[in-house]
Amino acid sequence: MTLWKTKPTLDQIKERSKNSLIDHLGIEYLEIGDDYLKARMPVDQRTKQPAGILHGGASVVLAETLGSVAATLCVDREKKSIVGLEINANHIRPVNDGWVTGVTKPIHVGNTTQIWEIRIYNEQDKLVCVSRLTVANIDR
Repeated sequence: MTLWKTKPTLDQIKERSKNSLIDHLGIEYLEIGDDYLKARMPVDQRTKQPAGILHGGASVVLAETLGSVAATLCVDREKKSIVGLEINANHIRPVNDGWVTGVTKPIHVGNTTQIWEIRIYNEQDKLVCVSRLTVANIDR
């Protein structure tokens, strides 16, 4: 059984992300399962800090993107909007280049709030960042 009120294709999600920070950073949606969403982001000049490693803020952008998109799929978009309340991130290891991949899964999907966990991995499947996003489901 799927968690989603509406389950768009990856192309439809990508289309909604055009001309945004998501597009600018090169975030690519990879997979949508019954209760998770997966995307990847390049570690390049757009996402690195001056020290040459993945910027923690870029990891948070990937995390918030995944959690917010997933949360939006859990509500009737004609009636509700999703707004962020809080995000946190624990940065575990640096990444110098390549790609990082994030996967979000729900912790709580309620009528007024949702909580999503996002885990970000490097190309060797080692954990890079763990994040938790809390959103509000507000009336349109």
